[in-house]
Amino acid sequence: MSHLLLESVGVKQRLIHEQLPAIESVVKTIIRAYRDGKTVYAFGNGGSAADANHFITELVGRFLIERKGLPALSFSTNEILMTSIANDYGYENTFSRQVDAFVKEGDLVVAFSTSGKSRNVIKALHLAKSKGATTVGFTGNSAGDFPGLCDICIRVPSDSAPRIQESHLAVVHIICELLEKELTVANPKVL
Repeated sequence: MSHLLLESVGVKQRLIHEQLPAIESVVKTIIRAYRDGKTVYAFGNGGSAADANHFITELVGRFLIERKGLPALSFSTNEILMTSIANDYGYENTFSRQVDAFVKEGDLVVAFSTSGKSRNVIKALHLAKSKGATTVGFTGNSAGDFPGLCDICIRVPSDSAPRIQESHLAVVHIICELLEKELTVANPKVL
Protein backbone atom coordinates (compact mmCIF):
# COMPACT_ATOMS: atom_id res chain seq x y z
CA MET A 1 0.00 0.00 0.00
CA SER A 2 2.77 2.47 0.83
CA HIS A 3 4.15 2.18 -2.72
CA LEU A 4 0.82 3.47 -4.09
CA LEU A 5 0.91 6.50 -1.79
CA LEU A 6 4.53 7.16 -2.73
CA GLU A 7 3.64 6.86 -6.42
CA SER A 8 0.82 9.37 -5.90
CA VAL A 9 3.13 11.80 -4.10
CA GLY A 10 5.76 11.42 -6.83
CA VAL A 11 3.26 12.31 -9.56
CA LYS A 12 2.15 15.39 -7.65
CA GLN A 13 5.77 16.48 -7.07
CA ARG A 14 6.43 16.28 -10.83
CA LEU A 15 3.15 18.09 -11.45
CA ILE A 16 4.30 20.97 -9.22
CA HIS A 17 7.55 21.37 -11.14
CA GLU A 18 5.99 21.08 -14.59
CA GLN A 19 2.56 22.70 -14.37
CA LEU A 20 2.66 25.70 -11.99
CA PRO A 21 2.61 28.30 -14.80
CA ALA A 22 -0.36 26.57 -16.44
CA ILE A 23 -2.26 26.42 -13.13
CA GLU A 24 -1.63 30.12 -12.51
CA SER A 25 -2.77 30.86 -16.05
CA VAL A 26 -6.04 28.96 -15.49
CA VAL A 27 -6.77 31.04 -12.38
CA LYS A 28 -6.11 34.30 -14.25
CA THR A 29 -8.23 33.12 -17.18
CA ILE A 30 -11.19 32.27 -14.94
CA ILE A 31 -10.94 35.64 -13.18
CA ARG A 32 -10.87 37.43 -16.53
CA ALA A 33 -13.88 35.44 -17.76
CA TYR A 34 -15.92 36.30 -14.66
CA ARG A 35 -14.92 39.98 -14.82
CA ASP A 36 -16.17 39.99 -18.40
CA GLY A 37 -19.52 38.45 -17.42
CA LYS A 38 -18.77 35.07 -19.00
CA THR A 39 -19.69 31.52 -17.93
CA VAL A 40 -17.51 28.49 -17.17
CA TYR A 41 -18.58 25.13 -18.64
CA ALA A 42 -16.97 21.76 -17.90
CA PHE A 43 -17.35 18.15 -19.01
CA GLY A 44 -15.73 14.74 -19.13
CA ASN A 45 -16.56 11.02 -19.20
CA GLY A 46 -16.67 8.63 -16.24
CA GLY A 47 -14.21 9.68 -13.53
CA SER A 48 -13.42 12.79 -15.56
CA ALA A 49 -17.14 13.65 -15.48
CA ALA A 50 -16.93 13.44 -11.69
CA ASP A 51 -13.95 15.83 -11.76
CA ALA A 52 -15.84 18.24 -14.04
CA ASN A 53 -18.90 18.12 -11.79
CA HIS A 54 -16.78 18.62 -8.68
CA PHE A 55 -15.13 21.69 -10.23
CA ILE A 56 -18.47 23.24 -11.19
CA THR A 57 -19.89 22.47 -7.74
CA GLU A 58 -17.05 24.41 -6.11
CA LEU A 59 -17.71 27.39 -8.40
CA VAL A 60 -21.49 27.52 -8.03
CA GLY A 61 -21.51 26.59 -4.34
CA ARG A 62 -18.34 27.63 -2.60
CA PHE A 63 -14.95 26.19 -1.79
CA LEU A 64 -13.66 27.78 1.45
CA ILE A 65 -14.95 31.34 1.50
CA GLU A 66 -18.61 32.28 1.82
CA ARG A 67 -19.52 34.14 -1.36
CA LYS A 68 -22.14 34.36 -4.06
CA GLY A 69 -22.27 31.56 -6.61
CA LEU A 70 -20.34 31.90 -9.83
CA PRO A 71 -21.96 31.16 -13.22
CA ALA A 72 -20.84 27.66 -14.17
CA LEU A 73 -22.45 24.55 -15.65
CA SER A 74 -21.38 20.94 -16.16
CA PHE A 75 -22.39 19.20 -19.37
CA SER A 76 -21.86 15.83 -17.65
CA THR A 77 -24.67 15.98 -15.07
CA ASN A 78 -27.92 15.64 -16.98
CA GLU A 79 -28.26 11.93 -17.77
CA ILE A 80 -31.57 12.43 -19.59
CA LEU A 81 -30.03 14.99 -21.92
CA MET A 82 -26.83 12.95 -22.34
CA THR A 83 -28.68 9.75 -23.25
CA SER A 84 -31.08 11.60 -25.53
CA ILE A 85 -28.22 13.18 -27.48
CA ALA A 86 -26.32 9.87 -27.55
CA ASN A 87 -29.38 8.03 -28.84
CA ASP A 88 -30.41 10.60 -31.45
CA TYR A 89 -27.03 11.95 -32.60
CA GLY A 90 -24.39 9.47 -31.41
CA TYR A 91 -22.28 9.47 -28.26
CA GLU A 92 -19.53 11.49 -29.93
CA ASN A 93 -21.97 14.46 -29.95
CA THR A 94 -22.98 14.40 -26.27
CA PHE A 95 -20.86 17.44 -25.39
CA SER A 96 -20.61 19.25 -28.73
CA ARG A 97 -24.40 19.49 -28.92
CA GLN A 98 -24.39 21.24 -25.53
CA VAL A 99 -21.46 23.46 -26.51
CA ASP A 100 -23.49 24.49 -29.56
CA ALA A 101 -26.54 25.29 -27.43
CA PHE A 102 -24.89 27.17 -24.56
CA VAL A 103 -21.34 28.39 -25.19
CA LYS A 104 -20.80 31.93 -26.40
CA GLU A 105 -17.70 33.78 -27.51
CA GLY A 106 -15.41 34.50 -24.55
CA ASP A 107 -16.89 31.78 -22.33
CA LEU A 108 -14.51 29.31 -20.71
CA VAL A 109 -14.79 25.62 -21.60
CA VAL A 110 -12.94 23.16 -19.34
CA ALA A 111 -12.50 19.59 -20.61
CA PHE A 112 -11.35 16.68 -18.45
CA SER A 113 -9.95 13.54 -20.11
CA THR A 114 -7.37 11.25 -18.51
CA SER A 115 -6.43 9.81 -21.92
CA GLY A 116 -7.04 12.93 -23.99
CA LYS A 117 -8.54 10.69 -26.65
CA SER A 118 -12.30 10.69 -25.97
CA ARG A 119 -14.00 11.55 -29.27
CA ASN A 120 -16.90 13.39 -27.65
CA VAL A 121 -14.49 15.59 -25.65
CA ILE A 122 -12.29 16.28 -28.69
CA LYS A 123 -15.30 17.18 -30.85
CA ALA A 124 -16.64 19.57 -28.18
CA LEU A 125 -13.24 21.29 -27.85
CA HIS A 126 -13.08 21.82 -31.63
CA LEU A 127 -16.53 23.41 -31.61
CA ALA A 128 -15.82 25.54 -28.52
CA LYS A 129 -12.69 26.96 -30.16
CA SER A 130 -14.60 27.69 -33.38
CA LYS A 131 -17.17 29.63 -31.33
CA GLY A 132 -14.45 31.80 -29.77
CA ALA A 133 -14.43 30.20 -26.33
CA THR A 134 -11.26 29.88 -24.29
CA THR A 135 -10.45 26.21 -23.80
CA VAL A 136 -8.75 24.62 -20.79
CA GLY A 137 -7.86 20.95 -20.64
CA PHE A 138 -7.02 18.53 -17.85
CA THR A 139 -5.31 15.35 -19.08
CA GLY A 140 -2.41 12.95 -18.60
CA ASN A 141 0.85 12.07 -20.36
CA SER A 142 -0.54 10.22 -23.38
CA ALA A 143 -2.92 12.95 -24.45
CA GLY A 144 -2.83 12.67 -28.24
CA ASP A 145 -4.08 15.82 -29.98
CA PHE A 146 -5.92 17.03 -26.85
CA PRO A 147 -3.32 19.62 -25.66
CA GLY A 148 -3.33 21.30 -29.08
CA LEU A 149 -7.06 21.99 -28.73
CA CYS A 150 -6.57 23.77 -25.41
CA ASP A 151 -5.48 27.34 -24.84
CA ILE A 152 -4.17 26.09 -21.50
CA CYS A 153 -3.53 22.43 -20.70
CA ILE A 154 -2.88 20.89 -17.28
CA ARG A 155 -1.02 17.71 -18.21
CA VAL A 156 -0.40 15.31 -15.32
CA PRO A 157 2.95 13.52 -15.79
CA SER A 158 1.50 10.01 -15.56
CA ASP A 159 -0.25 7.37 -17.66
CA SER A 160 -2.09 5.92 -14.65
CA ALA A 161 -5.79 6.91 -14.68
CA PRO A 162 -6.06 6.89 -10.85
CA ARG A 163 -2.96 9.10 -10.45
CA ILE A 164 -4.20 11.45 -13.18
CA GLN A 165 -7.69 11.79 -11.69
CA GLU A 166 -6.50 12.37 -8.13
CA SER A 167 -4.05 14.97 -9.44
CA HIS A 168 -6.83 16.67 -11.39
CA LEU A 169 -8.86 16.95 -8.20
CA ALA A 170 -5.89 18.40 -6.30
CA VAL A 171 -5.39 21.00 -9.04
CA VAL A 172 -9.12 21.83 -9.06
CA HIS A 173 -8.95 22.50 -5.32
CA ILE A 174 -5.85 24.68 -5.71
CA ILE A 175 -7.51 26.65 -8.53
CA CYS A 176 -10.68 27.17 -6.48
CA GLU A 177 -8.77 28.31 -3.40
CA LEU A 178 -6.65 30.79 -5.38
CA LEU A 179 -9.71 31.96 -7.31
CA GLU A 180 -11.75 32.64 -4.18
CA LYS A 181 -8.91 34.52 -2.51
CA GLU A 182 -8.34 36.66 -5.58
CA LEU A 183 -12.01 37.38 -6.20
CA THR A 184 -13.03 38.06 -2.61
CA VAL A 185 -9.97 39.74 -1.11
CA ALA A 186 -8.37 41.57 -4.01
CA ASN A 187 -11.57 42.27 -5.95
CA PRO A 188 -14.56 42.34 -3.61
CA LYS A 189 -16.74 44.03 -6.26
CA VAL A 190 -16.51 40.94 -8.50
CA LEU A 191 -18.41 38.94 -5.91
